[in-house]
Amino acid sequence: MLKKILYTLTIIASLFAPLNAQTKHEKVFVVERESSSVAVIENGLPRNHMQNMHNMNHGVMKFYGKDGYLISRDGYIMKFDPESEKKIAEYKTSKSAIGFVIDKNYVAVANYDDKSVDILTRDLKLIQKLKTGSRNVGIKIYKNYLIFSEMDNDAIAVYKDMNAGKGKPNFKLYKEFKNVGVMPFDAMITGDKYINGFFQSPWFGVVDLKTMKFEKIQLKLDDRKPVLKVPHFGFWSIGGGKVFIPAVGDNKVFAYTPDFKFIKAIKTEGLPVFTALSPDKKYLAVSFSGKKFPVIQIIDTKTLKVIKRFEFNGKVLHIRWSNVRPELFVSVNDANKVVVIDTKGWWVKREIFTIKKPSGIFLYEEGK
Repeated sequence: MLKKILYTLTIIASLFAPLNAQTKHEKVFVVERESSSVAVIENGLPRNHMQNMHNMNHGVMKFYGKDGYLISRDGYIMKFDPESEKKIAEYKTSKSAIGFVIDKNYVAVANYDDKSVDILTRDLKLIQKLKTGSRNVGIKIYKNYLIFSEMDNDAIAVYKDMNAGKGKPNFKLYKEFKNVGVMPFDAMITGDKYINGFFQSPWFGVVDLKTMKFEKIQLKLDDRKPVLKVPHFGFWSIGGGKVFIPAVGDNKVFAYTPDFKFIKAIKTEGLPVFTALSPDKKYLAVSFSGKKFPVIQIIDTKTLKVIKRFEFNGKVLHIRWSNVRPELFVSVNDANKVVVIDTKGWWVKREIFTIKKPSGIFLYEEGK
């Protein structure tokens, strides 16, 4: 009788194992900065290289359902199938693109070179070109609004979809905030707050998208140092009841409450670039520029203290926490490798070679 029960349990486990594995299977896409290609890592091994992806110097990838999108530095946006790893379509928006967002009915690309924002269908057919007279950064979506910062105009623009999200969008300028700060460079959004940073102003800006009002939040900076690499904001810096913001030109990461009350300036080893929050919100991984390019530090988000430090044999260009395993991926550009850190014991678990000049790391969960 016991043997029959064990046999039945084994059969049930074998039936459900593929389903569970499928729902938790993570595929890692790594931008190969100088090779017009993207490496694909699966089950800890490099499995494929997507070729002919144009200039990957600042390649950015995003997923929407089962669709993958990628922009190149030389102004191409590409749609691809993340499961077959095949390119489906591409469209050149300008000579230089820097960021994009995806909604159910459109893709919006922020351009540097021709000073515009392109609105495309999900299959990359042009709908609108919004001419701004500025390089555009920090593009985000809020309900039926499109928000982005105009770097050369020191402004934040809010465009409204006059079709209210039904069918093809029709964007019109709804509100423009001028003289917000000198040279906005990136932004993030949390709830109804749009937060952007500036190269040359000692504050960050917050737009309340409910009231459409702008506020400056002063930063507690010491002597500012030359910025060698732009600090990036992102969704990964918000969570656990805190907002984490990398200082521009100072060895600090600032912690704020969600309503922007100052908590602490966390001293870091170098000038921070990425502040990547773990999925459980317990830890913040920080990468740096300049002399500290090869270093990352881990901050405990409760104590707001640095608890771990790793140094590699090359510049760290990106860090990304796994969503399905206790792992942190680190792209070590000069060493042509991706390092995997075990985040339970805080040790180097694996080094994945044959990745050519890696930078951005992006994760896709198959079966999601």
